Parts: sequence; C-alpha cells; structure tokens
Amino acid sequence: MTVLRHSLLFLSLLGHTLLPYAAPAPQASAPATPAPTSSVQLETPEPIIDYRERFIPVVARHGMVVGPEQLAAEVGAQMLRQGGNAIDAAVATGFALAVTYPRAGNLAGGGFMLIHLAGDNRQTLIDYRESAPAAASRDMFLNAEGELDQQREYFSLQSAGVPGTVAGLLYALDKYGSLSREQVLAPAIALAKEGFPVSFALSFEIDASAKRLRQNPAAERLFFKPDGSVYAIGDTWRQPDLAWTLSQISDSGADGFYRGEVAQRITVEMEAGGGLITAADLADYRVVERQPVRGTYRGFEVVSTPPPSSGGVHILQILNVLEGYDLQAMGHNSADYLHHLTESMKLAYADRSLYLADPDFVDVPVMQLIDKGYASRQRARIDSKQATPAVEIAPGRPLGPESTETTHYSVADRFGNVVSNTYTLNFSFGSNIAVPGTGMLLNNEMADFAANPGSANAFGLVQGEANKIEPGKRPLSSMSPTIVLQDGKPWLATGSPGGSVIITTVLQMVLNAMEFDMNVATAAAEPRIHHQWMPDVLRMEEGFSPDTIHLLKAMGQPVDIANRTTGRTNSIMIEDGWLYGATDARRPGGWVAGY
Repeated sequence: MTVLRHSLLFLSLLGHTLLPYAAPAPQASAPATPAPTSSVQLETPEPIIDYRERFIPVVARHGMVVGPEQLAAEVGAQMLRQGGNAIDAAVATGFALAVTYPRAGNLAGGGFMLIHLAGDNRQTLIDYRESAPAAASRDMFLNAEGELDQQREYFSLQSAGVPGTVAGLLYALDKYGSLSREQVLAPAIALAKEGFPVSFALSFEIDASAKRLRQNPAAERLFFKPDGSVYAIGDTWRQPDLAWTLSQISDSGADGFYRGEVAQRITVEMEAGGGLITAADLADYRVVERQPVRGTYRGFEVVSTPPPSSGGVHILQILNVLEGYDLQAMGHNSADYLHHLTESMKLAYADRSLYLADPDFVDVPVMQLIDKGYASRQRARIDSKQATPAVEIAPGRPLGPESTETTHYSVADRFGNVVSNTYTLNFSFGSNIAVPGTGMLLNNEMADFAANPGSANAFGLVQGEANKIEPGKRPLSSMSPTIVLQDGKPWLATGSPGGSVIITTVLQMVLNAMEFDMNVATAAAEPRIHHQWMPDVLRMEEGFSPDTIHLLKAMGQPVDIANRTTGRTNSIMIEDGWLYGATDARRPGGWVAGY
C-alpha cells in the first residue's frame, strides 16, 4: 500500500498537466494479456508514478538489476535478457563488479546472498563470509605489551580471511541458477581482457587510495599506468591477470580458485609475506546455506540476514520496539521520531556487543532477541522525553536462558525470483594488497573479529568474547541484505554498504517504505541518522531541519552533523508486476538496468 499505488493524480508526460489518473493504453513493453477463461482482453496495468514527488524511480517490467556501477549492472541485465533468472544475473553482476568496481567488488572477499525462490515461495541465505585461517589465534594482533597492532590487523597479509566470494557465487549458480558457468563469467572475462573506459567514480576512487595502493608492488602494477600515473577518465583499463584468474574459474569452477594455480599464487604470496592462509585453508573453505531471520511489522514480513551477520537480528529488534509507537503521528524525521529511533538503535547495538557472533562457534540467542515480548521490555527502558546516556545502557537480558566500502546490489526477474546480495573486502580496496599474477586484492576481514575483546574495532563497534578470533570461525558482520514481503510476495529488496551503519541505513530504508508510504527513490533519498551505542554520538547527515536538531539536543541527544553521508542503498520495489528501482545518489556511478 504505497504512494505509487495510491496516487490520485497523474501528471501527463505530454501536456505536463495534472489530470485525474486513468490507466492509459498498454505500451509495447506491457502488452495486453488474454483472460484465461474468456476471449475478453485484460489490460496490464500501467506503472503509476506520482510526478509531484521529487524523487522518481526507474521502472521496468521484466527484469531489473540495481547496483553501484553501470557496466556490472548491465551485465546482470544481459543475463536476464538471455533467459537467465535473478540468481544468474546476481552471480554475473558479482563477478563483473570484481573487474569494474575494485574498491568493493571482489574475488577474494566474502558476503551474504539472500534469495527469494518463486517456485518454492521461500527464502534462503547463502553465507559465503570469509573464515579465519587454521593458524589464526585469539591474540594474533596484539604486540608484546598486549596492545593492538592496527597496521598488522588492517594492512598486512595476516589481516586476510579465507575468501568466500568465488565459492558463494558458484554455489548459488550451481544450485539455483539456470545458465552455464561459462555464460555467466564470459562478460567479466571480456571486461578484464579487453578493458573498459575508466569512469569518474573509478578514477577518483583509485586516486583517493593511491598512497596506500602504491605501497604494494602488485597493487601498484594493477591500478596505475606504467609511468605511475592514475588512469584518467575515459582511459581504457585492461586487467589481463584478472582475466586469467576469471578464466580459471570459468574453466574449472571453484577448484579453479581454491586449488590449482590460483591457489598456489595465493599461498606463495602468503608464505613470502608472513600471511596465514594455506593451501589446506583454501581447499577446505565451505559455503553455508542458512535459514534467514524473519519477523513482522504492521502486516509486512521482513526477511533478513542471520548470524554471523548481526544485521537482520538488529533490524528486527529495532522494528519490534518501534512497532509499539505511533510513528506516523510523530511525523517522519521529526525530533520525536528521531529520538525514539535513536534510543532503539542504542539498545540493539548494546546487545550486539555481547550476544552476536558466528553461530557455529557461539550459541546466539536469535529467537529471544527478535521476540516481541523482549521488545516490549526494551521499549519500557526508553524515556520518551530524554536521551539515556550510552554508559547507562547495558546489553538487555533476552527472554529465556562491518567497512564503509562494502557493496550491495538487488536483482528481480520475470519469474518472480529476487536476490539481495551484499559482499565486501572490508576497507576500501581491502588490505590494499594484491596477489601477484592474479589481478585481485585481498580482504582484511580479520579486522572484523574482536582482536582485543571489549575494545572498539575499526568502525568503533565494541565487541566481546563471543567474536574473538578462532580458527575456522567467521567474523561478525553488519551486512544486511533484506527482502520485505507483502501478502506473501516480495515487495522490497534492499541493502547497503557502510560497515556499522549498514544496519541503520537498511532499517531507515524499510521504515520509510513500510511506515511512511514512500516510493523506493524517495525512501533512499531521505536524510539518515546513526547511533551504535558506543561511542555515544548521534550522527546525522545534512538535510535535517535546524529546529529538529535543536529539539534533539534539548532532549540530551549528542548530535554530530556528519562530514560524510550514511550508506548507499540499491533497491527494487515490486508492485502490480512492475519493478521500481533506485540507486542511492550518495555515491557516484550507481545504475538501474532494467527492461
């Protein structure tokens, strides 16, 4: 039940005049379809766009890919046009982003893929998060004085977890895709081998990280011209080593990455530079298929990512708390609304510090944390007129006994399948270390463990013993690919990068759509807030009323107007058979590819 569906007025594209809405005649992209039991022709409803709104989504009928980079999104749409399904498109997009969006697209990272399968009318979660090497240990990043060595934790070969991306994408393709591995990988191989024009976004991103990338000879060779200069806008960038690696995967599947020559090149680099990943670590990596977490909010069903991500649990926790308030009466982004939203965030992030970790190593009380009875108890802790200082908030007692440079994309096909995928190298360009001869960067996901339990990680998140480093364990994540169902059918697919702000970004995206009836483009464009319990700071994007900020400060909220934006959603809304896509304008280069 959204603005798109309930528009009372329609602005004529030809006359630019406000007219009462009436469904126009069908266009070629939406032909009339015969009634199953009659000769009467039933018109396919046209998409409804309200041109009074400032932000308008892109509309498609048959398939759509919304992602952070144009060429990769079009690769995914190409798979859909060739008869592939959403999983084929998602996998092709993932491999293409490894070529065209190297700051976060990757082969040597990891992530989570949430899939709605139309045939079975069910959702499943593919966990291809990186894992700790067998030689990893609890105190591996502490020096002799017991202090954290951040250089080693963030920018060394030891910071790399065993990559999961290749295994995860191929697992999804083999089990749920319909096209061949060769078909799906061919566009990425061609982009790497033949090259593509460097965009403004890509040139800017490489230049911004140039100092650190140049510290690694293999990365310098990969990302800069032979004379050492940055590729300029419009230059053709070719990556023959990456084309070779992708060809190994195309020819031999997962074995082409986790065994054989690619694996050997990884382990040679590890042995030469004191890294921990061994041939056995690579060969032993396994994808885990998990049940998503799910909950309800005012008639919607929200399906999201389970541990080892904290994202889905905390989105549901916060929604459960907020469901007890009349948010519409408060008004969207009013001081009253933002105060209650902030206090709910603080409670959830406090719980994150104690309870969340890899469920294969720790008993995570998921069902207790997302229980609506627990939410009622948490709601009672909120003072509606005054902020509670973070130091006075401890993790709640359940009932009963991540980088700013992650990337997300969403896909929908004509069969009704939907994919919401988030994957990452952790920091921008990961560890900034490339494996010679492979054309790929290593992740630095070991920094997502609690290297020194009780202390904050790179994103300021305080983490406890549950997320300590252990061999084979997957580090806690904030990645939150999410699908919202209405009447049992996919209605919204969304997700975001942003490390610790992923959770609150996705939360506000779904609240804007579900609670405040916004179209997908408007929901993405509204200014956002973020509070993660510790540090005790309410981070606000620019765009909020000065009066609202004044009122929040009067309530005791520690407001900080952030010097950067929060998150970057790539989302699809599905209504009456039409696909409405929006890529977040907070970063350049995003693209909606549909047909």
